[in-house]
Amino acid sequence: MNPATKFYQRPIVAIMAFGLAYAAITAFVQNSYYQLIMAVVPIWAVMGLSWNVLSGYSGYVSFGHAAFFGLGAYFVALAQIKFGITPWLSIPLAGVLGGIAGLLVGIPTFRLRGHYFALAMLAYPLAFLYLFEWMGYQELALPMMRDEPLKYMQFSDTRLYAYIALVLMLGAMLLSSAIERSRFGLSLMAIKQDEAAAEAAGINTLGWKLKAITLSGAMAGAIGGLYAVVLLIVTPPAVFGMLVSAQALILAMFGGVGSLWGAVIGAVVLVPLSEFLHARLGNLIPGIQGVVYGLAIVAVILIAPEGVFWKVKDMLRRRQRAAQPTASGQSEAAPVSPVAQDNIAARNRSNLTDTVVFEAKNVSKAFGGLKAVQNVSLKVMQGEVLGIIGPNGAGKTTFFNLLNGFIRPDAGEIILGGRNIVGKLPYQTCQAGVGRTFQVVRPFRRMSIAQNVIVGAYVHAATATQAQECARQALAQVGLLERADLLAGELSNKDLRLLELARALAGKPDVLLLDETLAGLGSTEVEEMLVVIRRLADAGMTIVIIEHTMQAMVRLVDRFVVLDHGAVLAEGSPDTITRNPAVIDAYLGKKWRDANA
Repeated sequence: MNPATKFYQRPIVAIMAFGLAYAAITAFVQNSYYQLIMAVVPIWAVMGLSWNVLSGYSGYVSFGHAAFFGLGAYFVALAQIKFGITPWLSIPLAGVLGGIAGLLVGIPTFRLRGHYFALAMLAYPLAFLYLFEWMGYQELALPMMRDEPLKYMQFSDTRLYAYIALVLMLGAMLLSSAIERSRFGLSLMAIKQDEAAAEAAGINTLGWKLKAITLSGAMAGAIGGLYAVVLLIVTPPAVFGMLVSAQALILAMFGGVGSLWGAVIGAVVLVPLSEFLHARLGNLIPGIQGVVYGLAIVAVILIAPEGVFWKVKDMLRRRQRAAQPTASGQSEAAPVSPVAQDNIAARNRSNLTDTVVFEAKNVSKAFGGLKAVQNVSLKVMQGEVLGIIGPNGAGKTTFFNLLNGFIRPDAGEIILGGRNIVGKLPYQTCQAGVGRTFQVVRPFRRMSIAQNVIVGAYVHAATATQAQECARQALAQVGLLERADLLAGELSNKDLRLLELARALAGKPDVLLLDETLAGLGSTEVEEMLVVIRRLADAGMTIVIIEHTMQAMVRLVDRFVVLDHGAVLAEGSPDTITRNPAVIDAYLGKKWRDANA
């Protein structure tokens, strides 16, 4: 199987096998208390999966999922008390309510990041807790409907609740599995690992985050509704309290954040353990359930910081690589066919035209009193390799950030294909045709090579099949296709540079911005990277490159633009620029002049 397609296999068989095993175990449980535990385990597993859809995949840690859980619980309880609505209808509606609440919460809260986002999310369940207490709903008891037990989910056999919760858990697992293996999941995982790189790869980060919190809120709302039916009593602390959000987070962290099985592992291990100890020792150690979850977090931090799932998976991967060192333990890429310097210098210029595809007109940017970029104008021709050089602090990377939307210029225009793209966000700029690599390489380290590149391919690919094909082509261009199933975190610096280049190429850009692609490479690796870049240029790719390795640059580029103190110092062919006294004084230095005299 093509390694680029392995990621899209669905573990439906494993999920269904787990469901059948859980149902079989439940069938043999006779004690009513243990039957209740069998029902509560999948409920908390769904709550953990709900939390994981947002926080596990996107990295935006939520301390506020109790808000959606509690809204679902109160909605189902009030729907039955006030209007006699059956839980078979009110639980799905609670999911809708939770989804709407998630969207409304996400719109303002995603303006924040990191711990600011986490703390802001904490405010929502606390506000609902006090609101429902103020409204007089300190305790709601669902009325007993003994004449219509099926209609109102009031079963004498508690195992039926376990089966209903199990169905919801399997549905949540299948949904999570589909998310993991779709553009949705890839986008969220890219956001989690490097949001700036995800934007540069064409991902609308805000849009995907809003979709995630909406779906996450819907799952939490629905399972909160079932929780109310199972317990028959709803109180604000029980459904909006701190422990509710904390428990969802802890279950996912213990099992493995950002994985399908993480929350399920956490629920299967920790929920029965805490309930069993509470039943046995609750009178001696009040709050022992909290102790169990606290100890679980300590254990995870010390033994498996990423959770049980990832710990086991990494161990298995290391064993597999140790058993097959020649197949998967290879650390270096298949070398690019060696070429002499003469071959690199002999560029095919047939693709170079006079058509302007990218242009900056009087672009300026100041940070306070520092003028980082001052009235910079340049034109990039179709098929040209344009080098931007200059001393450190000259404004080169800032200029790149202006070109692809990470920074908005104070003045000037940036023209791509005849359209001014100033004001467009990085993902919009990528969609418009500007690919980008970074000075400090920014891979998605927990994703495979194939997944990294597929993320970039979705910029223009309409389907998963098209994205895989675009990724395959890009990986072939840089020589990484045969190792597409390796984790990005296992690659050398050179291969990471190639990976980032492939991710940009997968989006079929009109212009490729390369920010110090040769940084940190040895002389042999520089030569191999030059071959790859030259092949792209010979194929007609328009490239703008920032680089300090002048010996390589003079053999690679068609034209130089020299920046100094944020302004254009000189512009011209490599031969002209390397002999320009002003450029030598400002950047190249006396040693260059003496060496090339």
